[in-house]
Amino acid sequence: MLFAKSSTSISAITEKSPDTSLCDIKEDNPLIWPLLSLLKASNRSWKVHHLAAKLQQQGLMHHLDDDQQKALFKTNFLLMNALFELQQLLLPQHWLQVKAMEIQIYRVLPLNLVTSLKEDDALRDYYLNWLNYDTCPNIIQEMLESFWSRYEDYIGTSPNLMHNSQALSVFELKGDATDKQIRKQWRKLALIWHPDRPNGDAAQFRKVCEAWQTLRDKR
Repeated sequence: MLFAKSSTSISAITEKSPDTSLCDIKEDNPLIWPLLSLLKASNRSWKVHHLAAKLQQQGLMHHLDDDQQKALFKTNFLLMNALFELQQLLLPQHWLQVKAMEIQIYRVLPLNLVTSLKEDDALRDYYLNWLNYDTCPNIIQEMLESFWSRYEDYIGTSPNLMHNSQALSVFELKGDATDKQIRKQWRKLALIWHPDRPNGDAAQFRKVCEAWQTLRDKR
């Protein structure tokens, strides 16, 4: 896998002013949820390329670039982006260690959580910034939509059967809810109902996924 070359280059890139069109992307990285399942199903640590191979076996990853080196980088970027997003979602109940060769969820937080988070600040900033994916916003949007379609098939959702009002009801939101409120509620509910979480429910998780797909498509 390819990784960010150095902390110096990371800082230089992340100091760029954000691209407005990239900030407007409504899609969520769908790899967050199958990664949670893989990590929760095993007590061992994972390597990035092993996670990639597992997702490919499940039909959730596809060819990203004709250039082999670029394809490796893009696969790595998507996985690291999802892992750092998941790390934030799981705190403060659990600690997701995100090291390229040692990825694992721990029930006990590090003794010095602030220090542990700070150690990865540069990498986290790099991989959470879509500017570093090296492509245009439209391509990112299309790619994430494609990934979501694969994940829908994987978990068996039927997003076309839900109306906008129904979706808002699932999210317990009113009609004037902002995109930010919708995304926040989506992640909150998905994390609660994910079948690999304590008291999770696969049927309710699918329903929440359907609501998210409806709202991100129609707003």
